[in-house]
Amino acid sequence: MVFRVRELLIRQRTQAIDAPRGHLTEFGQVVPQGAANTSKLIVVVEDPDSGIPADAIATLKVLIMTLASLDAEIGKLNTEIARRAKENDVARRLMTVPGIGPLIATAIAVLAPPPETFRKARDFAALLGLVPRQHLTGGKQRLGATTSMGERSLR
Repeated sequence: MVFRVRELLIRQRTQAIDAPRGHLTEFGQVVPQGAANTSKLIVVVEDPDSGIPADAIATLKVLIMTLASLDAEIGKLNTEIARRAKENDVARRLMTVPGIGPLIATAIAVLAPPPETFRKARDFAALLGLVPRQHLTGGKQRLGATTSMGERSLR
């Protein structure tokens, strides 16, 4: 449940970032995309010389406060996931693999079926949706793009 709530809050944070960005463009202020640029967004809203009407600033500050609240909640969930990763033996072993952090390690440990379920590694990759699409005709096998089907929360 922690992973689904985290995904929901991240989607809401994206909306809370994009809404003020869109409104600011109406007043000629362009802020770069992404969560990394929220500080620039806040600076533009709080700048008295930005040329934004006071009524709009009051409304934009509501969105900024919502954004700060969402960031805090996402941080709490990330801390909880990291705590769970430290307590889970499987997750700790998975984190020794380069590129796998607490989030992915905990998700695999909790959501993935036992390893005995899979005959080979490709079967696990298929569960994740990380295998190429197969086009078979006349005895010829052609591999296409990655299907991206499967358990999204484990990717």
